[in-house]
Amino acid sequence: MKLNVSHQTHYTYAQQVKHSTQYLRLTPQDSSHQKILSWDLTLPEYATRTLDAYGNVLHVLTLDQPHQAIIIEANGVVEIEDNTEDDNCGHLSPLVFLRTSPLTQADGAIRDFANRYYRPQAQHESLCSLMGELLLKMPYSPGTTTVKDSASQAFSAQQGVCQDHTHVFLACCRSLGIPARYVSGYLYSEDSTHVAMHAWAEAWLDDRWQSFDVTNNTCKPNQHLKLAIGIDYLDACPVRGIRLGGGCEDMRTVAAVAMLDVPQ
Repeated sequence: MKLNVSHQTHYTYAQQVKHSTQYLRLTPQDSSHQKILSWDLTLPEYATRTLDAYGNVLHVLTLDQPHQAIIIEANGVVEIEDNTEDDNCGHLSPLVFLRTSPLTQADGAIRDFANRYYRPQAQHESLCSLMGELLLKMPYSPGTTTVKDSASQAFSAQQGVCQDHTHVFLACCRSLGIPARYVSGYLYSEDSTHVAMHAWAEAWLDDRWQSFDVTNNTCKPNQHLKLAIGIDYLDACPVRGIRLGGGCEDMRTVAAVAMLDVPQ
């Protein structure tokens, strides 16, 4: 399946920004799951390209001149291989992803929930059951949380969006001693109202990374395009920045994923 991706992030500020730096994880990489046919970033200035600690492609965009707006665009075509997981295990030990963070810290309620559904002799099956029960407990509820809300806060509120589902699932896995990592990317859906930007989890089972998309209650990444991985949202979010000045900020993001060919 070939997917066309169009993604624009538009920042505007109430006052002039004296200096800003944006950290962009907007460039996917080839794997057995996805083949990048074309990919371009359109940026206001040249950005330095490197790899971050997790092996993600990272562009660092620095604007030293006063500005009141920033437009960042990513466009490309990617071919997705059905029923195939990403075979890139990276350079880090999976044990790194047992480390927790403020956003993924398991409290007593999360640990109790995880233990209720986990069976060591059937890890994958029990995590699939846990995923389904988590979605029932935390229905997809746009606008009810922010990116600053932790797993415990979202779990207590019993609502959230994809990053909340992912943070709680990561907290569950790590509390059970299973390495798990946050994944940011895009999702193709025939439903035009579906949000194209997405987040899901990967857990280390049977010596490989396996996908768990809580929001869609699926373990098959057939319509998923991976951008970046990390311990939590802050490590893997597509755009994150710092600035000096500017006053109030307004950020608007528009992302669209369309199929270019129809499977026979």
